[in-house]
Amino acid sequence: MKIILRQDVENLGSIGEVVAVKDGYARNFLIPQGFAYYASPKALRLIEAEKRQHAVRMEKLRVEAELLREKLAETQVTIPMQVGEEDRLFGSVTSQMIGKELADRGFNIDRRLFLLDEPIKSLGIFDVKIKLHPEVVGVVKVWVISA
Repeated sequence: MKIILRQDVENLGSIGEVVAVKDGYARNFLIPQGFAYYASPKALRLIEAEKRQHAVRMEKLRVEAELLREKLAETQVTIPMQVGEEDRLFGSVTSQMIGKELADRGFNIDRRLFLLDEPIKSLGIFDVKIKLHPEVVGVVKVWVISA
């Protein structure tokens, strides 16, 4: 079945694309969830209007993310942790801990947006990346100190 995507769907396509999917996937998931339309000339006209609205919305979000990135670049977070032998941490610093410290400073950022390859397990200064927008990645400086 051919459908037109109303929004970006991972591993399938982006907004406005006409893609072929299995009938059940389209009827039972994509169309009821509002991710797609049946492919038709009327739907093509509708999707063009939605694409313009989406582009305006994404540009506005990108500008807001740029401003947030600048504020985050000036922000430093200090996380005190218990330390054992050879300055090894008991536990690790996670994205949830960093998110809580940022929330205390007035930044409301979802912990799933933090790009930590692995939890921080030693003392020091770390640059933690945050995906604020598909095109914008911010960096916050995290100081892990002994409690």
